[in-house]
Amino acid sequence: MQDALTLYGENFSSRLLLGTARYPSPSILAEAIRASQSQIVTVSLRREAGGSRAGQGFWELVRASGARVLPNTAGCRTAREAVTTAQMAREVFATDWIKLEVIGDEDTLQPDPFGLLEAARSLSSEGFHVFPYMTEDLVLAEKLLDVGCRVLMPWAAPIGSGRGINNAFGLRALRARFPRVPLIVDAGIGAPSHATAAMELGYDAILLNTAVARAGDPTTMARAFCHAIEAGRAAYLAQPMTPRDLAEPSTPLIGRAFDEEAP
Repeated sequence: MQDALTLYGENFSSRLLLGTARYPSPSILAEAIRASQSQIVTVSLRREAGGSRAGQGFWELVRASGARVLPNTAGCRTAREAVTTAQMAREVFATDWIKLEVIGDEDTLQPDPFGLLEAARSLSSEGFHVFPYMTEDLVLAEKLLDVGCRVLMPWAAPIGSGRGINNAFGLRALRARFPRVPLIVDAGIGAPSHATAAMELGYDAILLNTAVARAGDPTTMARAFCHAIEAGRAAYLAQPMTPRDLAEPSTPLIGRAFDEEAP
């Protein structure tokens, strides 16, 4: 598969991971998944009770989409709570993949680095393939890799804020430090242009939810993000020109036609 996204040994042609919360209706969610061409969707066990009738209906919708499910531990505030939720998700969704969230701040929903590392260590030892939601912290990134994570998911901005990239320097530094680790921007993306900018930094994929679910037309927005991410990836691979402080003429002076001065 040419230019495939490889995550824990599995290949995907799409570089858009789509959340499934807060859509106006199940049918619109299904349409958005199709329009996005996403092959991975995230699911919160807290929102979709696996044993309930509503939960079973949601699970059927996800299965019908053909997308791989990535359960998450959304809403967990401690490492113990996140580990328990992950264990339950493995039973409900029959997957070792888990998007790990351990929230440390109520206002920004910034992850707790200490709880995140503790939970990642525990889950990795149990055979989980962990996708940790984190800040752009280089030290935390190194420690998460040391305990077994093979993918990192730094935020662009707080969850649901739609602010785009708050710290481009930090994301660039993370990309430069770990050139061979799959890096997925997770949280804060609000517009397709934000996604393109992140992909142009060399990031491997984008995970988003609110920007599509709360759009006036979620299906069209999902399609827009699909194209934006493809454009950003293509631009990165094409090696964009280096910015300059001074102008450089696109038409060279040598060989230019001109009128000779009269004697």
